[in-house]
Amino acid sequence: MDRGIIPISFEHIFTHISRSQNQQYLVRASYLEIYQEEIRDLLAKDQNKKLELKENPETGVYIKDLSSFVTKNVKEIEHVMNLGSQTRSVGSTNMNEYSSRSHAIFLITIECSETGLDGEEHIRVGKLNLVDLAGSERQSKMGAHGERPKEASKINLSLSALGNVISALVDGKSTHIPYRDSKLTRLLQDSLGGNAKTIMVATLGPASHSYDESLSTLRFANRAKNIKNKPRVNEDPKDTLLREFQEEIVRLKAQMPALPSTCSKGLELEATSVPRLLWVPYPYMSHPGTCCGHQRQVPAAVVAPEQRTSWTTPTSSRRCWSSSGRR
Repeated sequence: MDRGIIPISFEHIFTHISRSQNQQYLVRASYLEIYQEEIRDLLAKDQNKKLELKENPETGVYIKDLSSFVTKNVKEIEHVMNLGSQTRSVGSTNMNEYSSRSHAIFLITIECSETGLDGEEHIRVGKLNLVDLAGSERQSKMGAHGERPKEASKINLSLSALGNVISALVDGKSTHIPYRDSKLTRLLQDSLGGNAKTIMVATLGPASHSYDESLSTLRFANRAKNIKNKPRVNEDPKDTLLREFQEEIVRLKAQMPALPSTCSKGLELEATSVPRLLWVPYPYMSHPGTCCGHQRQVPAAVVAPEQRTSWTTPTSSRRCWSSSGRR
């Protein structure tokens, strides 16, 4: 029997961790469902508690008070998923004996810590969202009674909101992406056109009476494949600034040969070693130094005392640029 995507994903994560030499990892798992536009923690003791969506300007959308469990191997993370799946909302319809009546998201958060060449600890954070959308059976074919029609209405509304987000992203001309139209699209905001790599798996029924649903699913997947995401490494803010400043220094050095002769005449480099960045407390510091009458901004980088670079202009009192920093 072939293993599914989820068990393979679990195995891939912990196999990679076991082969790592100089990194330390922390793997945490959470499990939630969106049932009739209410968020429920599938791993919480109080199953009736409804959770709230919050937004952090730096990390984005998150769920307040969502429980999280540290897992150390494949067996433990599979156990966490099985516990949550037992409390998920399912129901029987004419189309499916065990139809999922909610959207479920299994969240895996992975933190990687390693010591850099500067002796400091650097942390990167990544998330893996395993999303199972609710069944999209047509109400006319469900033969459902009681809560089932209401559930189907909520499911269709959230799936419609998801379709609208996908259409707006694929269109490329929309100035507004309607992520806030449903809790599902808000939680998947990063996965849809954001900081993520996303794979969508569309499943089809083989029976001929499911032709309309299968065709609708294929069209949905065809639109989704045209979304362009913008993944990036999630670094600690300090590490991000350090990398940006290193790139800025390389860019400025590349511009040095192009400096006007009136500004570069008589310029001497007293120290030949390359400055080494130690710590960067501020993104930028403005300095009064000018180059040929133009204001310049220089990264506030601190260099090692033994490698500090100084500039002299013996034939001119004009300063080409100045840089200072604090440690």
